Amino acid sequence: MSTTATLLSLKGKTALITGASSGLGAHFARVLAGAGARVAVAARRTAALERLVEEIRNDNGEAYAVAMDVTDPVSVTAAIDRIEAHWGPADILINNAGVADPGRFLKIDQQRWDFVIETNLNGVWRVAHEITQRLVARSLPGAIVNVASILGVRVGLGQSSYSASKAAVIQLTKAMALELAAQGIRVNALCPGYFETEMNRDYFATDQGRQYIESTPAGRAGQVPELDAPLLLLCSDAGSFVNGVALPVDGGHLVKSL
Repeated sequence: MSTTATLLSLKGKTALITGASSGLGAHFARVLAGAGARVAVAARRTAALERLVEEIRNDNGEAYAVAMDVTDPVSVTAAIDRIEAHWGPADILINNAGVADPGRFLKIDQQRWDFVIETNLNGVWRVAHEITQRLVARSLPGAIVNVASILGVRVGLGQSSYSASKAAVIQLTKAMALELAAQGIRVNALCPGYFETEMNRDYFATDQGRQYIESTPAGRAGQVPELDAPLLLLCSDAGSFVNGVALPVDGGHLVKSL
């Protein structure tokens, strides 16, 4: 009988992580490499990617950096071509690239709306479409994790474009899972709550930030390593019968009393 460690292993897998130059994307790359996957890290900022690759290799992992702009179809195709030339097809995709542009609905113009939707929704579709076409053409199974958010399930003030984009990602995930299951490709969404990263650490250190986080059921922000096991579940054979889910990892934030 397979052990849990064996089921969670990604040995022999090739994973593409978008938006990997910092934050959750860089962390996810380290996690997957630690589980044995060859990781292709993609972002627009290649200098940060090269530092991440060096770090992973120093920890005896396998990593490769490619420049990719998820809003540019030519860039996406070229990057995936490079990964295939280097390692062969990617059979795990972590669709992590995303942006936020908080603002009240009446203050958002067309340019700001398009900026968020083009990256968070169209970029997710674009990369997933390219990867799945190649897997299906080769009759290969795969696992896709689209990084959404609890703001795709419930909304927050000043987050209309972000919430709309992540809600669409969740529905896209379910549609993909339905259509690709027969091809052996599982598609799930990871929906983080509020996790402390370099982007929000200063806010959580303010009185307003502390009061907000303390009002949630967990009474604290998540620690990034608390995403590791859920991520590995969705990527690995441990989650072989998990398909089409939007998994919140939020300390119960979504079930907070109204």
